[in-house]
Amino acid sequence: MLREDLRNVAIIAHVDHGKTTLVDAMLKQSHTFRENQSVDERVMDSGDLERERGITILAKNTSIHYKGVKINVVDTPGHADFSGEVERVMMMVNGVLVLVDAAEGPMPQTRFVVQKALEMGHRLIIVVNKIDRPDARLNEVQDEILELLLELDASDDQLMSPVVWCSGRDGTATLDLNEPGKDLTPLFETILNHIQPMEVDDKGPAQLLVSSIDYNDYVGRIGVGRIERGTINQGQGVVVTNYNNIHLKTAGKLVNLYQIEGLQRVQCESAKAGDIVCFSGLEKINIGDTVCSPDCVEAHKFVKITEPTVEMTFSVNDSPFAGKDGKWVTTRHIRDRLFRELLRDVSLRVEETDSADSYRVCGRGEMHLSILIENMRREGYEFQVSTPRVMYKEIDGVKHEPMEKLMVDVPEDATGAVFQSMGNRKGELLHMSAVGNRTRLEFIIPARGLFGYKSEFLTSTKGEGVMNSVFFEYQPYKGELSRRDTGSLVAFETGEAVTYGLFNAQGRGTLFIGAGTPVYEGMVIGESPKSDDINVNVCKTKHLTNTRSSASDDALRLITPKKMSLEECLEFIGDDELLEITPKNIRIRKRILNSELRAKARAKEKKGE
Repeated sequence: MLREDLRNVAIIAHVDHGKTTLVDAMLKQSHTFRENQSVDERVMDSGDLERERGITILAKNTSIHYKGVKINVVDTPGHADFSGEVERVMMMVNGVLVLVDAAEGPMPQTRFVVQKALEMGHRLIIVVNKIDRPDARLNEVQDEILELLLELDASDDQLMSPVVWCSGRDGTATLDLNEPGKDLTPLFETILNHIQPMEVDDKGPAQLLVSSIDYNDYVGRIGVGRIERGTINQGQGVVVTNYNNIHLKTAGKLVNLYQIEGLQRVQCESAKAGDIVCFSGLEKINIGDTVCSPDCVEAHKFVKITEPTVEMTFSVNDSPFAGKDGKWVTTRHIRDRLFRELLRDVSLRVEETDSADSYRVCGRGEMHLSILIENMRREGYEFQVSTPRVMYKEIDGVKHEPMEKLMVDVPEDATGAVFQSMGNRKGELLHMSAVGNRTRLEFIIPARGLFGYKSEFLTSTKGEGVMNSVFFEYQPYKGELSRRDTGSLVAFETGEAVTYGLFNAQGRGTLFIGAGTPVYEGMVIGESPKSDDINVNVCKTKHLTNTRSSASDDALRLITPKKMSLEECLEFIGDDELLEITPKNIRIRKRILNSELRAKARAKEKKGE
């Protein structure tokens, strides 16, 4: 049968192209909210970090009703580091809205997500958003989208995808640029007419593919997925299996069954093939599992998730200040939390190491791992992490490394500085074009070449540059690449930083701390412009004598210290340094705290070379 009363669609796009804002307008115009209901902006970004940073991190489901048809909408992340979220939800939908900014056009992440949609044979609706921007390039962007589809070998049907011109902020859409839009009716009509109803078997044995996992303190783990076949009933006995693990066959019972109505989960007695449902009662359910009727245990194929490219080591905090701030500080707590994250993040990998108190954590990029670190920190965990490293592969006996496709938009007078940086970081220019009064540059660059580049890029473009990157492919190793040209200012003794000591130290480089900050020996308190580390004593007080000079009472003026964010710290730390993470503080420290032992280790290393 055809499910004429249902459409399942995902909204995919590059970061900041307006997906979540458009979903807001769709929810309001479909009368999902009461007339007098107070609704926040970007209502789908429910997490604290999502609202603070203005980005979507987790894919989320909602639903709207239009002309008697239920449209299940999945809002997906736009940042390349969270593309695993996009890959897994593709199994839940049978059509996608490809959102493209009217000024920026298709960006690296647009290519990635469109390629995944084309591989699965989904129908596309091209939505050109932000058409009210003064720098909008409507005709050029439409041509760029067509070129992208041709490059990705889209089918004839996909090449003929309809184009809807939208302003998500104003809540308007139109199919003809000569006729200004009044509301989103053209978009809703295009979804109903172009996204074909699913052909489903609602009489066969039940089968449900789990594409997402949520957690609730009251009911435990909650599975989210689309019913592929048959009917699912509340209280039904089921068997859980997995396409990639033929030995997994666990019996259980669906205690609660929910359907998504607007932003709420509404309990229901049953649901049939095509519906996206949530359920509880199966405590060991994982993403990619198939929930089947006991009469026909048959696993459904799950999409292959792209492998991670960056790794870090998470370990127990062993600094002199360990245990002062954190609630969860032991190996067991950290291990349980990391492995619990695997249940909801399909693109993350966690492995044991030779050390009992360290774990190897692999992800898609620095931001992917920094979001995990920030979440753990806010939950009360205390630990330390190593510098990010890329994951190498050996292909046909040759060492390969991950390459990134980097796209930057910069003012014309900043291109020279970008070219110089790319040359130092082994980047290769692919394409150069003018976009309005700015220049767009595309490079292929080793992933390790981007470590620490963001702050340098913003400085060289005076804060006006925009950079985006996405994983390209593995290529043969490009040779040695220096991670950092500067050194560190390292505290010489344990104590409290005082004004006199800081005043003497600030001439050596840029300080990260102010007066009154507790420090310990081996803690990094600033950046040195030289390549070598410098030991400084910021706890040193003024030597008192019984002789007064004319300048003895002059006030010491300190330069405002540079406050480092978590991402900036991860970019800054070198191979011989660690980042200490506590709920209240983020500190950079040397692996070997004692200055004498550190000097001996460095001399031994040089001798070994």
